[in-house]
Amino acid sequence: MSESTVPLERDLRNASDDAYRLIRAQILSGERTGGDWLREGDLADSIGVSRTPVREALRRLTAEGLVRYQRNRGVQVTAWTAEDLDEIFSLRSVLEPWACRLAATSASVDLEELARLAHDMDAATQGPVTDVDQITELNNRFHWLILEGSRNRRLGSVVSSVVQVPLVWRTFSHYSESDLRRSLAHHHELVAAFAAGDPDWAESVMRSHVRAAWNSLNLRRDDSET
Repeated sequence: MSESTVPLERDLRNASDDAYRLIRAQILSGERTGGDWLREGDLADSIGVSRTPVREALRRLTAEGLVRYQRNRGVQVTAWTAEDLDEIFSLRSVLEPWACRLAATSASVDLEELARLAHDMDAATQGPVTDVDQITELNNRFHWLILEGSRNRRLGSVVSSVVQVPLVWRTFSHYSESDLRRSLAHHHELVAAFAAGDPDWAESVMRSHVRAAWNSLNLRRDDSET
């Protein structure tokens, strides 16, 4: 490999990473919804890169399940059904409580950071309009810290692949005021359970947390169908 090809490959890799992050963020935020077609040329023009990094970004998104490739048609944002969400929350209700059980006895949970995140989520509800984007970002960080604290790397990888789909539905944007208060209270109770080193308490709170989120989405879904 010549020295001149190294910067070119690095630039291509950086462009691909940028394209991947941007397209993925658009899908997870709901800017690009299920069923939307993703055309390489249009994406390349909007991002300001060539088609090659866009093509690589779409391959990565296909592997994650956020988009799907259809022969002779192109790439389409995956449309998720109610049954998909039911399966995903069923998995979460098993995996995340287990992560909490492990984290409560690992002595690896960053309690100060978890508490800060819980308080920051409270603060994001204090303005005239609840900052759903900020709460979502803080919540993702909160849950990820618990996964890290479980000291089980494979568990973190599995949960991350499962959780991304509910993000498309922007869970917090479907919450009522009482739903949101309950969810935020769960975060503070989880911090208390970890501080006490009580795996049963931590596990039960997370199970309630996930089930409450699941039921909130189901109620909103039922309302929209009536």
